[in-house]
Amino acid sequence: MTDTAVPARPEARGPRGFADRRGRDLIAERRLVQRVSEVYERWGFEPLETGAFEYADALGKFLPDADRPNEGVFALQDDDDQWMALRYDLTAPLARFAAQSWETLPKPFRRYAFGPVWRNEKPGPGRFREFVQCDADTVGSDRPEADAEIIAMAGEGLRAAGLDAGQAVVRVSNRKLFDGLFAAGGIEDPGQKLTALRAIDKFDRLGWEGVSALLGEGRLDESGDYTKGAKLSSGVIGAIEGFLASVGTEGLTRAQTLDAVAAAGGLGEIGEGALNELAAIDAALNAMKVGQEAVRFDPTIVRGLEYYTGAVFEAELLLDTVDDKGRAVRFGSIGGGGRYDDLVARFTGERLPATGFSFGVSRLASALKAAGREAAESARGPVVVIVFSDADMQHYLDAVSELRNAGIAAELYLGRAGMKAQMKYADRRGAPAAVILGGDEIAAGQVTVKDLDAGRALAAGVGDNEAWKSERPGQRIVPRSDLVATVAGIVAQARTAS
Repeated sequence: MTDTAVPARPEARGPRGFADRRGRDLIAERRLVQRVSEVYERWGFEPLETGAFEYADALGKFLPDADRPNEGVFALQDDDDQWMALRYDLTAPLARFAAQSWETLPKPFRRYAFGPVWRNEKPGPGRFREFVQCDADTVGSDRPEADAEIIAMAGEGLRAAGLDAGQAVVRVSNRKLFDGLFAAGGIEDPGQKLTALRAIDKFDRLGWEGVSALLGEGRLDESGDYTKGAKLSSGVIGAIEGFLASVGTEGLTRAQTLDAVAAAGGLGEIGEGALNELAAIDAALNAMKVGQEAVRFDPTIVRGLEYYTGAVFEAELLLDTVDDKGRAVRFGSIGGGGRYDDLVARFTGERLPATGFSFGVSRLASALKAAGREAAESARGPVVVIVFSDADMQHYLDAVSELRNAGIAAELYLGRAGMKAQMKYADRRGAPAAVILGGDEIAAGQVTVKDLDAGRALAAGVGDNEAWKSERPGQRIVPRSDLVATVAGIVAQARTAS
């Protein structure tokens, strides 16, 4: 007798950093994209969609996690031996498209885009390897008003996403401020400067102690991972510390912040030029009546991507957020962008100015959920039509069709469970109502509609089970012809309450 080998079953598991998302999370993201996209279109930006893959050399090596395998991207070799990689943002593909299509595009070219991006980096809380972004960019304008418009539009996008005044802020700086400090300190190596910038980018999270270690030899974090430092001299590190200290006062206006930076000195000609650019952005923001609390100048902002060349912006969530266990967590950045005047030039050899902003849609949706600001409407399921008998299936199908034709989300229960289990199903689906067409209702030309929201509310005030059964809270019997109007009223009331 020969033993037959049993094939090993694969373990059901998802790769780290790639989340499975169900209805309410997906709906929340889609609504965020819709609302922000409407803002972009209202400001005159046209939609553009590029493919998920780009040739690896077209993407370039700009990610801050470049010491990981495949330099931060997911890459494969095509059958023509060329390396392709999943896009890590929506900006690099735009640069390739602009270079490829520039002769046929209106100039400046204003586009917005949304979709998933992928990064081969270490996942963590609120940090995924696959996530959705929603961008808007202006290519072909070097005017500071182009930066100011993007910044102001980002603020309007945050409001469209559901954030009120004081719940988020856009912080703005200019990378050339640090270029001036590096030049004054004799730092010329591009890799050393980039490492230093990425260290400074962590200032709000690590504080000066952590940043100074990364500006020097390196830092060992709490997990035991060691990050190599920029190896700057103590003199340059001291100059950076003085610079950061000079702008650490909260409550300054944008103009006062620029004065504080200028007073710190040591910026040289490059840094002075950066201050002039920021002053022009401030003037445009003031002309658009963008408040000081909504947009602040914060010279500690540098952004992690290498391709930024001037003004940089970062949207920060100010809401209190907690994780699934109720512990306080800090989401910080929910979007960012800046000026990248050299990115298209990689293809054409000619400098083409560009600026843009990107919302991290997945991150923003996660942050709103953690802040208890998840849209109640995103949790609403369809109206559920209860099934009792196969013989009466035509009546159930007619009811669900009438509701759908009236624009009401509805579903026919297609399991084989009894009445009690079906009601529990409707509750778990977040249904606003359940439709009951039993034999008695059908014979009498009536229908029973259970207002599940009202039932839940009344249930909280009924302590006696028998009283609950006798009162039947949230339940009404109406003529069959009134089905759609009755359910529509319940759905409308649920939307108003949310």
